[in-house]
Parts: sequence; C-alpha cells; structure tokens
Amino acid sequence: MTEAWEGADTGVLRLPSGRLVRGRALRRPLPASPTPTFAVYLLGEQPPQVSWEARWLRWPDFWLPRNRTHARAILGEAWARARADRVEVACGGGRGRTGTALACLAVLDGVPASQAVDFVRQNYDRHAVETPWQRHYVRRFAD
Repeated sequence: MTEAWEGADTGVLRLPSGRLVRGRALRRPLPASPTPTFAVYLLGEQPPQVSWEARWLRWPDFWLPRNRTHARAILGEAWARARADRVEVACGGGRGRTGTALACLAVLDGVPASQAVDFVRQNYDRHAVETPWQRHYVRRFAD
C-alpha cells in the first residue's frame, strides 16, 4: 500500500484499511504536495485536462450523480486504486460532492453506511456532505 500522500497538505482522508484519498476543491490552486496518479472529478460539466489519469463523473453541484451505476463503478475503481495509487476526489468546493464520494469510499472500505458521513466529517471536513439527499445517497450506497 502506498503512503504517497503522507505528509501532504490537508485534505487527505485515511480510510480504516489504511488507504489514503485526497479530497480537494477544484476552485482552489493545486496543492504543493505530490500530484495524483488517479483522480475522480465530480462536476456537472467536463473537467479541465490534467496530466494524470482521471475519470469524470457527471454530478451537478448540490445534487447526486446523474448515473448511479456509473458512479458506483468509478468510485469502486477509486477505492481499489487507492491501495497503490495517489487517488484524488474533487469537485468545485471540495465538500458536498467530494464529501459524499469520500463517504461512499468509506462504505466500500467497511464503514457502516449509517456511520460513513460522520466518519468523513470527523476525518476530512466537518462540513462534508451538504444536503439531505447526499446523506441519503450514502446510506443507500451499500444497497
């Protein structure tokens, strides 16, 4: 398992398995820490080009992914790759969609769905997962 995000700027979530995933706000400059090797961008419109491998998950601000099956596949890939890669999950502000995706990764990592939002709020950002429907999406993610 990589420890590549160790010592990185804030925003790195350590999942119970030890996997590390950086959450980020795309509206802010790229942190000085190492660049990701794989990223998932949660945006309503296509993200800008990056020099690392990335997936775009169409996800409008304050809402849910447009295609839940596609979301599950991409988040599953991010979780699996976090075992050996520097994985980044990011949206515009780095809280709502990013927090929701991080909570889903926590569910994939074994955190009970009913506790995943609290886990992310305690270990990533206390304002993560902004809307009631985002919280509901996390609770239903394991279904």
